[in-house]
Amino acid sequence: MSFVIVLAALAFLMFAAYRGYSVILFAPIAALAAVLLTEPAAVAPVFTGIFMDKMVGFVKLYFPVFLLGAVFGKVIELSGFSESIVAAAIRYIGRSRANAVIVAVCALLTYGGVSLFVVVFAVYPFAAELYRQSNIPKRLMPGAIALGAFSFTMDSLPGTPQIQNIIPTTFFKTTSWAAPTLGVIGSLFIIVVGLTYLEWRRRAAMATGEGYGTELVNEPERVESKQLPHPLLAVAPLVLVGVANFLLTRWIPTWYGPTFTITPEILPGLHAPVETTVKSLVGIWAVQGALLLGIVMVVVTAFGRVSSRFAVGTKAAVAGALLASLNTASEYGFGGVIAALPGFLVVSDALKSIPNPLVNAAVSVSTLAGITGSASGGMSIALAAMSDVFIKGAEAAHIPLEVLHRVVAMASGGMDTLPHNGAVITLLAVTGLTHRQSYRDIFAVTVIKTLAVFFVIAVYYATGLV
Repeated sequence: MSFVIVLAALAFLMFAAYRGYSVILFAPIAALAAVLLTEPAAVAPVFTGIFMDKMVGFVKLYFPVFLLGAVFGKVIELSGFSESIVAAAIRYIGRSRANAVIVAVCALLTYGGVSLFVVVFAVYPFAAELYRQSNIPKRLMPGAIALGAFSFTMDSLPGTPQIQNIIPTTFFKTTSWAAPTLGVIGSLFIIVVGLTYLEWRRRAAMATGEGYGTELVNEPERVESKQLPHPLLAVAPLVLVGVANFLLTRWIPTWYGPTFTITPEILPGLHAPVETTVKSLVGIWAVQGALLLGIVMVVVTAFGRVSSRFAVGTKAAVAGALLASLNTASEYGFGGVIAALPGFLVVSDALKSIPNPLVNAAVSVSTLAGITGSASGGMSIALAAMSDVFIKGAEAAHIPLEVLHRVVAMASGGMDTLPHNGAVITLLAVTGLTHRQSYRDIFAVTVIKTLAVFFVIAVYYATGLV
């Protein structure tokens, strides 16, 4: 019965998200309904002690990233940089390769260390312009952004700094460059199959004469073509964000050390010292600093175009950031509650019975990521509960832990992108589209990503490549 309760809560939330209802409202309803059916007296304590604690903790850490990412995307749009990039892409690459352009830009940013949530905000303005000028249906855009930002650069390519590739290092004592050959093979599989699918969808839609679409929401503002800045200047802020994020990730620990304490001697108004663990915040601080530099660069280099609409534009960006961050935070709270239920333990215990160590790890991590709606959350729960089992199975089968690292990382980003996933909801909210319009293509990318995990496992067993 406890297992059915978990499935029912998950199904209800996915249904609500797909139908377009607010996840901010329905995530706590789904989570607390599951608690009510499990232990009625625990509803209020769970809501305050688990759901709200997880939700507020997420906002505390990540809202500045959402906010700065939204503002960065907005000034890129207001400055005309997005249209300049699109014009250059069309001129040098061609309208017919719009999907490849979007995937490449998303991949460049995420592999450079920019949060995938920030990439959605930053890429959307010029993705919308590219699709509009190419007359490709806007509803296909989320699939291309998902392929570029949520797949191979998130956890497959060796060395990617995204958290999904970092978490396994603490359990398996590996590095982010684990199993580089398998990582590259898996990435190529995702790119080739993913782009083939997106191009098939584009040709099929355009053959019907559908076009970009009308009566759309959250459309970027247009800038007159005569006023477009040079494309190199337009690309410079995107490059700056990636480079600054890379450098700040390395410099911040040397500036602050492992911890930093603010004492009453520094700030007399404090009643007690405030100690911050820098190591756990380096990635977040680096992204925030990089985005600030990117915003300043756009405002300075395009002041005349941005200044007149900055107030109105940033208000819209703040509203979008609030909605996106609270959607994701509510999902995070839901995952925390579900992970505490006895039915969740039934799932994790059942997964331990799969005999093949790599398949066991892949299925376990992907399943738990799907239930929680979070790649990092599902992987963290799976590794905390079952990493010893995975390691023992791999060692018994003489499988290098590097291979286990790559399989686990890739599996985390597969079935996590179900309709209730925070990144999916953010992507649809930013692009002004609904699950009904665009989730089909996001789900296709999810399936391709999941297949890539088992393709990599098959390649390893067939060749022994690491």
